[in-house]
Amino acid sequence: IGINVAYLIGDWIDVAFFGDIGFFLQHKEKLAAFPGLKVCCHPQIDKYNWVKYLARDASKCRGISDNPKTVCWNHNSGSAAISMAAHAGAKRIILLGFDMRLATTSMQHWHNLYGRGQINNPKTVMKLPFQRHLRGFPEIAKDARRRGVEILNLSPDSAITDFRKVTLADVL
Repeated sequence: IGINVAYLIGDWIDVAFFGDIGFFLQHKEKLAAFPGLKVCCHPQIDKYNWVKYLARDASKCRGISDNPKTVCWNHNSGSAAISMAAHAGAKRIILLGFDMRLATTSMQHWHNLYGRGQINNPKTVMKLPFQRHLRGFPEIAKDARRRGVEILNLSPDSAITDFRKVTLADVL
């Protein structure tokens, strides 16, 4: 599952998952050409029949949804995709690029591909969503253990501390 622009990485990405309608509108043409499954958890997507809509779980905003027809939003697309992967039967989920922090160049990594690139203003840094995004991971970890799903973090400098950090050699 590639989150947001990660579907552009290569043809080995089978699913493009996103939760932001603004991202979708900006990438609609490229996403339409993407041969894999397109999945979104934003309610405005349901008018596009070529994108699979998975509702956000109204009863549980953090963790992994117990309802296979919904995802827990967790305030970010990557975390929401974990619900989808668990519902699809994944017993091992490897997080790649889930760093939840700025790069040393003050770039928001892939975000420069959709208009939110370099952060030069200290006030802007304070508004970044990373702290909000991190709040869902303790619940995700708890729900994953309950379901027998192993989640590994392949991002060595990740701010996420709820999953074991591993190297590429470890998972290969």
